[in-house]
Formats: sequence, structure tokens, C-alpha cells
Amino acid sequence: MSEQKFIITDIQQALVQRTLPTTTVWNRLEGRPRTLNFDRALKAEVRDALWLISRQWQMGEYQGDDAGSPVLSKIHMDTTMLQEYRPDSHDAEPFPKGMPLEVEVEKRPFSFSRTVAPKGEATDHIQPMSLDLRLLMGRHWLKLLSPGLGGFVQDFIDAYAIEAPDPTNKDDVLVAAHPEAWSVFAAVAGRRMDGGKLYLYLKADANNHAYDNVPTVTDANDQLTIDGLAERFVAWFERLYCLPAANEADAWIPNRLEYQFAVSAPDGEGEKVLTAEEYYNGRLDWYNFDIDPAADDLNAPLPEDTPDPQTSYTKSFIPTQITFDGMPHTRWWTFEDKRTNFGDINPDTTDLSKLLLIEFGLVYANDWFLLPFELPVGSIAKIRGMTVTNVFNERIWVEAAGKGQDDDWQRWSMFTLNSVGENEEGADNSLLLLPTVTNVLESKPVEQVALIRDEMANMVWGIEKQVALSTGWSKAGAETAHEHYNFLADRLAEELAITPPPDPPDPKAAIRYRVMNSVPGHWIPFVPVHIENNNREVQLQRAAMPRILPGDQEKPEKIRPQTTLLRHGLEYSPLQPYFLYEEEVLRTGVQVQQNFKRTRWHGGQVFTWLGVSKHTGREVNRSGLAFDQIKDTSDKRNS
Repeated sequence: MSEQKFIITDIQQALVQRTLPTTTVWNRLEGRPRTLNFDRALKAEVRDALWLISRQWQMGEYQGDDAGSPVLSKIHMDTTMLQEYRPDSHDAEPFPKGMPLEVEVEKRPFSFSRTVAPKGEATDHIQPMSLDLRLLMGRHWLKLLSPGLGGFVQDFIDAYAIEAPDPTNKDDVLVAAHPEAWSVFAAVAGRRMDGGKLYLYLKADANNHAYDNVPTVTDANDQLTIDGLAERFVAWFERLYCLPAANEADAWIPNRLEYQFAVSAPDGEGEKVLTAEEYYNGRLDWYNFDIDPAADDLNAPLPEDTPDPQTSYTKSFIPTQITFDGMPHTRWWTFEDKRTNFGDINPDTTDLSKLLLIEFGLVYANDWFLLPFELPVGSIAKIRGMTVTNVFNERIWVEAAGKGQDDDWQRWSMFTLNSVGENEEGADNSLLLLPTVTNVLESKPVEQVALIRDEMANMVWGIEKQVALSTGWSKAGAETAHEHYNFLADRLAEELAITPPPDPPDPKAAIRYRVMNSVPGHWIPFVPVHIENNNREVQLQRAAMPRILPGDQEKPEKIRPQTTLLRHGLEYSPLQPYFLYEEEVLRTGVQVQQNFKRTRWHGGQVFTWLGVSKHTGREVNRSGLAFDQIKDTSDKRNS
């Protein structure tokens, strides 16, 4: 084939005549201005304005407000800082710095010992508790001692020894009655050091020294070194676990089953006192507080050089429109993604929060603007007002929407504090920013008590569902009470084998009369009693069931609760009664539990403490307690 065939001398004529159909013509679509002036091209003129006006009329845009978007805002703000803290009605103290407020409020002391009242003896027998912590503390002390004073290790083990329980002695019932507890005590007795004894001895008196009970430590240099190690030992344990000080009042109110405390901040020439009277759910935030206008200053002993935390300033911002996933687009022909499915929300008529969320997302989403304002934790901020400049250069002065009287039922606001009482005072629209955490890790319940109402017996029962053993581990209350009873019954049987009581006479009748039956040992009764000088109002007082042992001819001993939640007053000398307000036990019951909590504060610092929380009960149970019964004498179960 000749190469001249593909040579085109006149391309224009070849394209017109289509002599070569395989020749492809490429062209580029581009604007070809007919003038050098680009003003009209940049105007983006709309040719069919009538169609757009009709669409605006159909969509109801002519019914909207003739408002402009904000472009600048200035906020006038007053701030102050929390400076005082008062647990319950005790003495106030400086507000805790450098730790979450939950830790300061909830922290409870550890139970290192428990008293047991042997029957027939005037004094109580003290048995050690929390063996796991005692071993941990002892190991850490020996670790501190080993580098330079390793020769005194065995001396300290002997001085602060863990005593082996006696399985034949009923005074050691808290340890010997439970096989797992007895085996652990027997395994470490004489081999490991009781660090809890050393810690309690050092905290009992500032003049106590760790070597006081170790006669081999006689050298002055060794004593000086041990004193330094003792300070490190105490600081280590109190850094590991947050504990209330020995002279510090507790915020937990046993007769209310909740925490009560107050905080305050300077406000003008006086103080703004915030009270939290019903904190029990383990999540502390602004809604737990109320403003008490009638409260006096807390008068905490603050340092003289404490600066005034009150500040007033004005800041300017550029408002930013709020956006979220699935937000409705402002353009008509733009479709939203499906990441937020508003159609899947099915609220009830009482779900006000859901209804507000839907109204915000679908109706007023593009009407909200964000003004970022940074505040330090532990502060109270109040916006005096703000100016907004829109695109029409109009300046608008905006005040809080929730202003007015605090008791006005038609007033509505969010994240604001209520005032105690009905004193016709003005609403407080300040924002409280607490030093709290968003997430807390909780252990399994160390102790758990269920308070239920027994309508048949006309009383309240405190059921110990989880009980802390002497080892620090938890065990079911029913199983613990059963082992406790069997241990005492076996010890009594051994005593009766030496001096057996006379056999009871054979019953002549077919039936017999029983005054009262018994209940499990982990059921603690609360009986209603009248409040002093009041014939109508009642409260619940902790009572005790008698422990009836087979063959026991003496007066039965009282069954004492095993949980610290119900043992309030039993550790005092003399013993004190425990009263519980009747309204605190709902008809559905109440569950109270004590467990370890752990959280991480800013900067990476870790806090661990022992706290209490209360929840609504979810079970219905009855004790089966009955009086004045007629029983068949042939039925051995009724003996």
C-alpha cells in the first residue's frame, strides 16, 4: 500500500468531503467571551427569576423572619471559682484541688477490723479484716526495708505478725467459719507481715515509730532511716488509695443512704452556697446542686494570701454554625446522608428530651451558632449579656432567655441551677463547671444490701446479698450466714458433748404451739418506731433476730449484720442504735452497694477509692417470718 494515501494536503477539504472517515476531530468545550469585559460573566445572572420566586412562595420562605446571619459577637462574662467544701453539716475546709470532686465526696474508710461479741463476755473480740490489703502493705514495707536494713525483715514479720485463727475457738468465727478465709490466714500466718498493723500504729499517734515494737532496732542511725521509710510507706498507701483523714467528717449519711455536702464561691461581697442533699447515684454533675440563698458563709479556713477569684471581662467571637452528621441541608436539591436517621426515632408523648432533639435537628438546626468559651474547672460563669452583629450591620443586645423569677413555672432554661425554697428570688442563670470525670471504672460489689418492705410483717428487711470476708473477698450473704451458723452450732455441739443437757420430754400431744419461727441470718430487721416527741411520724430502727442453736439452753445471742453498710453504730463504745428514715425505702425496695472505683484525672494521675451508691430495687421477696403457729409434733422440720 502506498504511503501517499495517508498524506493529506488540504485538511479542511478532506473533513468537508469526508474522504477519510477514520480521521477524528477533537474539540474542547470552553467559554469564548465576545468582549474583554468580564463584569457580566461574573454576575451569575438568573434568567428565570419568576420561577425562583414561585418556588420560594411554595416553600413558605416569605413567612420567615427578615433576619441576617450573625458575623460578630461580644460577650460580657462574670466568673468565680469554688473555694470551700463542707461535708454534711461538719466543719468546712478548702475546696479540694487537683482531684475529681467525686473522690473527695465519696471516699470511705477501709474496714481493717471488726468486733465480735462473744456470748457471756463483757468485752468484744476484735478480728482483723481486709487481709489482702494487709499483705500488700506488708510486702511493700519489707521491700522498702530490704536494700539497707534487710537484717530486720524477720524482726518486723515477728513484731507485726498475722495470727493464725483457731478453728475450735468460736471467737474466731469471722475467719474460721469460712474455709477459703481460714486457709488463707493459715497459709500466711508467721510467714508474712501484717502491714495494716504498722499503718494503723503509725496513724494512731504522730509520736509512734515503726521500730517501737522491734527491740532489735537500737542504733540511732537505723532508727532515723526507718522513720524516713515510714513516712514514705504512709504516703505510698494514701497515694494508692484515697482515704478520709482520721479527723475528717464523712459526707455519707447512713440514715438517708446518700451523700450530703455543700460548696461555695465568692459572689460579690458574700458567698454563693451550693448544696447537694441527695447525691447517691455515683455520677456527680451540676444537676445535683441547688442554690441556697439563706445559707450562711461556710467560713472555711483559707490562707490569708488567697486571691479573689472573681473576674469580669468581655470577649469577641466569630459565630460558627453548628453542624452534625445527617444535618438537613439548606439547599433544596441536596440530599442528606443516612448517618443520622431521624425517621427511626419513635418518641412517646412524655419523651421531652427526644422531642426537643428532633425539633432542634429538623426545624431549628441552622439557627444555632457556636461561640467557644474556655473556662477552668471548678468555676461558676454568668453571662451578663451579649451583642450580636449580623450581615446587615445591625447590633442586637441579647440576654438570658431563662431570666425572671426562679419559681415561675413557665420559665424554661437548660443547665441552670434552681434555688432552695420559694422566696420569689430572681432566677440564677449561671453555669456551674465542676471538676468531675466522665468515666469511672467500678469493681464488683464488695458489699451489697437490699432493703425491702415486708407488708405481712409490717417492717423492713435489710438483706445482705454480698458480704466482705476477712480476706477482703466478697461472698454471697446467704452462704456466709449459713457457714456462720454451722460453725457456731458445731462449737456448741462440742461443748454439749462434754456436758450434755437433759433430754426434752417426749411430746404427748399431736400438735404443739410455736411462738415464732426464724429467718436466714443475713436478713436484718428494721422495725418502725416513733420519732421522739412525735406521735404520728415514724422511722425505722435496726433490730436483731435471736440466733437459735440446737441444744442451747442459755439466752440466745443477737445476730449482728456483717456489712459496714448496716453496722453503723456497732463499732462505737457504747453501742449506738441505727435509725433509717422510712421514706428512703421505696415500695419497690432499695439496693445499696459499696465497691472500689478508679478513674484517671488530667495529667494521667490515677485515683482509687471506696464509694457507695444507691439504686432502686428490682425484686420482691418476703422473709416468711410468722408468729403463733400450730405445728405437727411428728414433723421433725418443725422442731
